[in-house]
Amino acid sequence: MGVMTLTLFPVRLFFAAFMMLLAWPFAFIATVGRSESNVEPQCFWRRVVDVVLRLIMRSMWFAGGFHWIRVKGQRALPDQAPILTLAPHSSYFDAMPVTMTMASIVMKAESKDIPLWGTLIKYIRPVFVSRSDQDSRRKTVEEIKRRAHCQGVWPQIMIFPEGTCTNRSCLITFKPGAFIPAVPVQPVVIRYPNQLDTITWTWQGPGAFKILWLTLCQLHNEFEIEFLPIYTPSDEEAKNPQLFAQNVRRIMAKALQVPVTDYSFEDCQLAMAEGQLRLPVDTSLLEFARLVRRLGLKREISEIEGYSRRARALKGVKQNVEQFSRILEQPLSNVLRDMFALFDEKDEGLMDVREFVIAFSVVCRPTKTLETIKLAFTMYEKTQDGGVTEDELECILHTALGVTALRVSRLFGAIDVAKRGKVTFGKNRGSVEAKLYSLV
Repeated sequence: MGVMTLTLFPVRLFFAAFMMLLAWPFAFIATVGRSESNVEPQCFWRRVVDVVLRLIMRSMWFAGGFHWIRVKGQRALPDQAPILTLAPHSSYFDAMPVTMTMASIVMKAESKDIPLWGTLIKYIRPVFVSRSDQDSRRKTVEEIKRRAHCQGVWPQIMIFPEGTCTNRSCLITFKPGAFIPAVPVQPVVIRYPNQLDTITWTWQGPGAFKILWLTLCQLHNEFEIEFLPIYTPSDEEAKNPQLFAQNVRRIMAKALQVPVTDYSFEDCQLAMAEGQLRLPVDTSLLEFARLVRRLGLKREISEIEGYSRRARALKGVKQNVEQFSRILEQPLSNVLRDMFALFDEKDEGLMDVREFVIAFSVVCRPTKTLETIKLAFTMYEKTQDGGVTEDELECILHTALGVTALRVSRLFGAIDVAKRGKVTFGKNRGSVEAKLYSLV
């Protein structure tokens, strides 16, 4: 490895960077004066640029050790399958199919402002997602639907429905974005049949540069892409994107000979934090998240706020399972009963809806624990004359953080220096935040 680091790695890195620099002027010329909202007929010189860019990109991958790319099956035409769904997504090397097909992708709007890279990205007409725009998700879905229903005028859209990188040992839950348009899709599976895996890039694995270094130090890297038959949704699947996604995932898993799992990217985030986050009676948050998904509850801020308003209106009055189903606007089902049981600690057929809201907030935003605590205070303060008692604080922190009663008692005593018997997030904000930061 030391010899490769000093010889092969710098040569390959230089050549790959040179290829990207060489591609930039072609991509820039091809995008000058081009409409972002409409697709014009491609003239001769633009077709030449397209071929040149493909050759340059292929040379870049060749320089990285991907000497032969094995292709199985046949890629569908845009009017036959407007959307290509790729899996498993495990590395930034998965960009190879993008450069091979020049299909559009969905990516962050900030990417177009990156020097050099932004110009190359804009060439393939991506669907940009803006983090600063709260309505971005809806706009993105609408744009995907618009392009998907254009009868092949727009380039195909290539989507990795897993939404994150995995280690390729299974297929996690597919996000519904690629399946909402209810148009035929072509499943595409990718493989890296290398003896040594230097490709996989996950949140707990090696960093991006280490992956690049290890891969470029290999004499040869194998890559295989297989285009599966077009999948046309049934009437039921067209109305149910989740069902459509599940069935496509099952076909792709069969082709890959790997299992499927009901876990999603959000569940992975919860698993990372599960040492701190607990539901009552130590029930796993992953189980709660699975039930949330099976009920079809949307993990959105607006939903959290809606549930919290309903919980505040109840003023701490516990609810039975029928009342809980009406609050969630869900039919009474076994899945809903299972969720209800998570919060029915004393097996008395009653639950405090505020505990559900706290857990739901944790599942929706696992990295923003303090926001969940603030939300919990607003729900409990409304019922106790603007304050939270020690018992209520214990319930909040036990649900959100798994904090024991003894630790809560000490925390409450440290915050309630005036010995009022209750604390508020407003009046005791500084003290509360300082103590909570010591827990999270």
